[in-house]
Amino acid sequence: MGLGQHLARQHDRLVTLAGLLEEERQALCEGQIDGEHLNNLAAHKRALLDELERLESQRRTAQQKLGYESGRVGAERAALDAGCLESWHVMRTQAEQVRHQNELNGSLLQVRMSHNQRTLDFLHESAGNSFYGPNGQSHRRGFAGINSRA
Repeated sequence: MGLGQHLARQHDRLVTLAGLLEEERQALCEGQIDGEHLNNLAAHKRALLDELERLESQRRTAQQKLGYESGRVGAERAALDAGCLESWHVMRTQAEQVRHQNELNGSLLQVRMSHNQRTLDFLHESAGNSFYGPNGQSHRRGFAGINSRA
């Protein structure tokens, strides 16, 4: 397989990954999180990332065996010599977009986790204060003075 075909394969996997990341973003923005769906997306992402890593390793190895220097400069030179420099740039642009999407999703996940932790902390703190007397009746009206009917 030539470099152009290899780059096209990498680009296709990146496009698929971008679609998964968009689906993940939408799932993270929903009011009710579907943990099983997110786990399935994560497993599919991991498989694609593993394949992309394998493809990139193959490309780098071939680049070095053909005598090109390692890194971006050598990759661009190899793509230029193989007549597929535009494919190289398209693939690199897609990779950068995927990296950015993944970072945004990571931020969304961090916000969700932080919110969940604050909620758990509040519930643990509230549960530590005795809500019920020996007769089973509530001592308080709601959590920490917050009306539970609100």
